[in-house]
Amino acid sequence: MIIFLRHGQAENNTKRILAGRTEGVPLTKIGIEQAEQIGKYLKPIDISAIYSSPIERADNTAKIVAESNSIDYKLDERLTELDMGKFTRMPYDEIFAKHGNVFLKFYSNDPIISEYNVETFPHVQKRVMDMLDYIIKKHDQQNVILVTHMDPIKSVIAKVMDLKPLALFELIIANCSLTIIKHHDEKLSLSAINAMNADRFSEDW
Repeated sequence: MIIFLRHGQAENNTKRILAGRTEGVPLTKIGIEQAEQIGKYLKPIDISAIYSSPIERADNTAKIVAESNSIDYKLDERLTELDMGKFTRMPYDEIFAKHGNVFLKFYSNDPIISEYNVETFPHVQKRVMDMLDYIIKKHDQQNVILVTHMDPIKSVIAKVMDLKPLALFELIIANCSLTIIKHHDEKLSLSAINAMNADRFSEDW
């Protein structure tokens, strides 16, 4: 299995700010607890490797999960957060008020996204699929965890499920939830989205 894990709750999530690749955005206390909880949740699985985005909130999550499962982890730029361009550190409400639904434009690959210096969705998808190909070749039939961010995870789901822009916009990947991909007979299939302890299902994501 290839297990995508979104990082735990971070300060940008609670403040509803697009952090992008900005450093100095740590996990909240709840985010740390989420990472500890998902680390225990993963214990029954024989994990062969963990790779993580180098961004602090993902790196911190990976460290907690790795320690919980007595395994090392590696950082890989292909799992990094997308470059938010001019929207970096802007509040969501301000973005919508001034620029409309730029997220839907992002998933639609609207050319205006490049004008905002935002990394395009096809580019995000390409680097994440490159990572996926690498994992399949290096860790065939093994269980690997990839700690990353919401949009890199969405890019894989879009590829596997052929999701349209509006569906991608509406889809929320919860903090510290698992998205599970399987590879069999040269095909990818989706086994789970937002897998986590049942007591978290009532949370606001």
